[in-house]
Amino acid sequence: MSPNGFVAKSLRFLGIVLMALTGGFTLLGGVGTTCAAFFPTKYDSMAALAPFQWLYILFVILGIALGVMGIRAAILLIKGADKSYCNALMVLIAGVVIGFIHIYASRALRGKSMPVDAVVYTTLLTLIVFLLFRIPFLWQGVDFTKGNVKSNKPAGGAAAILLGLMTLTIQYSMASTHTWDGVNYADAFNAAMTTTGVTLLLLGAGILFRAEKAWGRWNQVEAGNEAALRALSRFE
Repeated sequence: MSPNGFVAKSLRFLGIVLMALTGGFTLLGGVGTTCAAFFPTKYDSMAALAPFQWLYILFVILGIALGVMGIRAAILLIKGADKSYCNALMVLIAGVVIGFIHIYASRALRGKSMPVDAVVYTTLLTLIVFLLFRIPFLWQGVDFTKGNVKSNKPAGGAAAILLGLMTLTIQYSMASTHTWDGVNYADAFNAAMTTTGVTLLLLGAGILFRAEKAWGRWNQVEAGNEAALRALSRFE
């Protein structure tokens, strides 16, 4: 499989978008765990976590750290940096291991573990996709070090837009797992979430626009080269 072929570029696009979304979802999940970590006695359903408050504070720290590392891993994949794939793989494996510990602890203490389940299963899906990339035939083309920033920019733009939409809508998608006594506690940090979401949307749109212009210029150059070759062939 050629690294510059349509299939290889499509798979790299998929990998970058999944990695970015997983990192963003993990980061939001880490932030969202603060209600259980810092105020467990405020909610009847969280009261059982109070003796293990230290553990849930650790889950918050690890979730935020893994989220940031996941987004950084996506950026390295876009750049085609050396060991970018290995870096992404380590973040995903750590996310799955810590996530299942989080699920087990929550189910044992309070009988349920949502919404961390959604974060962990998303991470597991991304890990499976990245492991499939290592199939020799696929890896010949997917190998992220053989890509470049120019060809990966559309993936970066799409990832930024999807992360923006996730940030702007997370309070609605997570409402069912964060509503107690009629209050949606996922509807928090409104100013910061709105600012971040809108910024990501604008960033993603800007990246896609620049990538489209660069692609147009590249096609013009290619067309010019083909015209020049045809002109030279007439004199041979």
